[in-house]
Amino acid sequence: MTDLSAGHGPRSGGAGTILDLDAVSFGPFSLRSRLLEKDGVPVKLGSRAMDILRLLVSRAGEVVPKNEILGYAWSGLSVEEISLRVHVAELRKVLGDGKDGVRYITNIPSRGYCFVAPVQRGPRAEPPSLTSRPAEKVTSSPSLPHRLDRMVGRDEIVAELAPRLLRDRFVTLRGPGGIGKTTIAVALAHALCDRFEGNVHFLEFGPLKDAALVASTVAAALGLVVHHNDPSDSIVNFLRGRRLLLVLDSCEHVIDAVARLAEDIHREAPGVAILATSRESLLVAGEQIFELAPLRGPPQGTRLSAGEVLNYPAARLFVDRANAAGHRDDLTDEDAEVLVQICGKLDGIALAIELAAARVGLYGLREMAALLDSRLQLEWRGRRTAPPRQQTLGATLDWSFGLIGENERIVFLRLAVFAGHFTLKGAIAVVAEEETPEERVIDALEQLVAKSLVSSQPDGASRRYRLLDATRAYAMQKLADGGEASVIARRHACYVQRTLEAGLTAQGGSGQMSRSQERAGLLADARAALAWSYANDDGADLRVPLAGSCTGLFVELNLLNEARIWSDRALAMLDDADRGGRWELELQSTLGHAFMFTERNSEQAEAALRRGLEIAQTIGDHANTFRLLSRLNMFYRRTGGYRHLVPTARHAERIARLIGDTAGIAGSKALLGVSYHLAGDQAEAQAHLDEGMRDDAALRGTQPGHFAYSRTPQIPLARVLWLRGYPDRALECVLPLVGASAPRDVVMHCIALCWSASVFGWVGDWSAVETMSTRLATHASMHGLVPYEAVATGFRAQTMIAHGEALGGIDLLRSALPRLHADRYELYMSAFAADLSSGLVSLGRLAEGAQVLHETIDRVEQEGGAFDMPELLRLRGELEAQSGNLDAAEASLVASAELAEQQGALSWRLRTEMSLARLRERQGVRDPREQLAKTYARFTEGVDTADLRAARLMLNPPSA
Repeated sequence: MTDLSAGHGPRSGGAGTILDLDAVSFGPFSLRSRLLEKDGVPVKLGSRAMDILRLLVSRAGEVVPKNEILGYAWSGLSVEEISLRVHVAELRKVLGDGKDGVRYITNIPSRGYCFVAPVQRGPRAEPPSLTSRPAEKVTSSPSLPHRLDRMVGRDEIVAELAPRLLRDRFVTLRGPGGIGKTTIAVALAHALCDRFEGNVHFLEFGPLKDAALVASTVAAALGLVVHHNDPSDSIVNFLRGRRLLLVLDSCEHVIDAVARLAEDIHREAPGVAILATSRESLLVAGEQIFELAPLRGPPQGTRLSAGEVLNYPAARLFVDRANAAGHRDDLTDEDAEVLVQICGKLDGIALAIELAAARVGLYGLREMAALLDSRLQLEWRGRRTAPPRQQTLGATLDWSFGLIGENERIVFLRLAVFAGHFTLKGAIAVVAEEETPEERVIDALEQLVAKSLVSSQPDGASRRYRLLDATRAYAMQKLADGGEASVIARRHACYVQRTLEAGLTAQGGSGQMSRSQERAGLLADARAALAWSYANDDGADLRVPLAGSCTGLFVELNLLNEARIWSDRALAMLDDADRGGRWELELQSTLGHAFMFTERNSEQAEAALRRGLEIAQTIGDHANTFRLLSRLNMFYRRTGGYRHLVPTARHAERIARLIGDTAGIAGSKALLGVSYHLAGDQAEAQAHLDEGMRDDAALRGTQPGHFAYSRTPQIPLARVLWLRGYPDRALECVLPLVGASAPRDVVMHCIALCWSASVFGWVGDWSAVETMSTRLATHASMHGLVPYEAVATGFRAQTMIAHGEALGGIDLLRSALPRLHADRYELYMSAFAADLSSGLVSLGRLAEGAQVLHETIDRVEQEGGAFDMPELLRLRGELEAQSGNLDAAEASLVASAELAEQQGALSWRLRTEMSLARLRERQGVRDPREQLAKTYARFTEGVDTADLRAARLMLNPPSA
């Protein structure tokens, strides 16, 4: 422990004493006053970490002793050295210390810390903007499509747009369909990838049919958990302070929703650049329009040589794509004259040029020109009054459609039912029939790819296919005109249902993430199939099984609001044949899980989970029985139903052993460990958590949302270890979380932050509690996890009360506790209520404190008791002693000590023995500290934690 009473100044001050900095810079960072920026974008940094950074930077190159750092950052407070380590770890993470060999802060053992990076001092430098270039070349974002190997006639536009986008931050590429907006957007994103250090997100809205899903789609691409209808605020909160490029492609059919979101992002997130492509302007503040002109073609009526005509991008694109399609004849001067005519008829529209060029090898150049004259009329006016996209390119596609064989036409039209990418297996499933057998589908698909009607791209060892949006719209209309639309849509819905159902079956008890990643590619088709089946009588019989198959996918992708809506809708349509079967089971399970987070811990959530469990047990579905038991266990944890925890966990363990899956068995051990911990049997809890830790790899591989247990058992184990009297081992479990970034499963990460904060509070490291609560609040706000916002407030209040700021802490707790109660989130209420009671008592408001504590104990007893009952009884005994009722106080404290011993909670016992020692001293008992000494002697570690220091001080008081 360090005595900081002689600190160097107030925590928020010091600039005029230790620090005398106008502005300094180091690497990509600039530090001005208490503002840290990276490449011109503000960096969020906690106040303690900022104090440490300012001190170290002001003494760059010097070793600053640890006591001096503690004295400056925690002026007037007594804190552990671990607090310094936690905040230095936070600081190093923010700075990227150690990445690519770059070092900023080094630890000099037994001495202190030193800022070792070169620091530039002097007049304040202008902060870097979006136009500043990072030093290292980086890899492009995984969401960014591959750039074309050769882009014709657009390099100048990319070169012009790059600095404009960096300067203005919001540019819309506007132009008619097929003109090449997406191609330019992809090329521009690749060109700027280095500037944004790889932080480029490409959003393709083409497959999206519902404008209400725009924000959810953006949130999912950014990795945010979606728990409500409109996550726009969560998106803006997430992007605020970040530096990245957001590409919004094909916005015209969802333009109002995109416009609102883009305007908010542009206004609130100055480090984000937005590149949109659309047939019309978004018409919002900040938008800069770039009108994309057609490819420049040779002037009509002129005679040009072959070399001269190729100076024009439209002609060059035509020849390039014709060669790519297999046409190998050299372009002659006579051909050049014909090519001039063709370019004039195609009006410089890239898609039309590519479609025509792909057929030159079949018909020849002159015949192609004749076909254009007789069968193809293009209308490109580029105005708001122009025909819709499918009509605009309809003539081109009519002509292209006329050039392919009958078998290719059948396959082409039927493929239009796919809303996104599809596989060869999917194409065969939807298209093939007796008259169009599998081999014909394969052959036709190859021809359609070769003729540019279907695009293809590698996907690992296989390939993915898709129809361009305009092509798909054209084909869908043709399909409807031919009377096949409903038949093919039904086949598509059946294919989606079968594929997702097979994925659910394959997951079974394991819920491995690789399965989810494969299934995620079906999201657009799942949405399209659901929309069709619920809008058409032909799909009525598919509605329930399709929803049952799709909603599990929504849960895996954290689209819980969609999962809830479709589950609820399908359950309302169940007939007698479906009740009690597989699909009601799946829908009830999904509905209960989604309700827990989108509608809080409602009675409807419990009812749905219980109904699902009843069905699973009746039909002998062990995998779903286990999954539902894990979800019910989480429900009881959240709602304080502690008496139900161990029975449901034991039941889950039996089912896991029947299934025999490694991850399931490990998960059941984690479930049992947490259940015994909360129910108050810490020895059993430790034994089961230790067993779960042995299969840690299997646990970490499970899919988020599939089960409801911790995939990182060391976090609950930390709480158990502290209670059992191993504070140092407990800290070893939670310290790695201090510098860890949020994983994919954000909900479980928030739970880990909550539980870690409680461990840090028990050992008396309130600075670490503050760090955990700040991060928890950030994630809760970012992802719309409302209950965790209240939990973060509770931990912040704990910290304030511990620091003697009782009034402020009480106000925060009076705000947080009703919110938790409204959410039925009882798990943290007893601890926070105890803090509220202690805060009131510290202000002399004994009656109020007693009432809060009495109500809390009554509520916990009604639920069957809990792990913290010994502490609640101890606090009641302290309060009774303070009120002068020593007999009642002794009874409460003895009951606390006995219960702590029964639970195997040595740390609770130590606290109670300190309270009993003080009481017995007042009662005049001989040797009042005898039992305290015996309890203290049972500890083998943690001598520097708060409770053991306090006990040691009582046993060895300083001489007068």
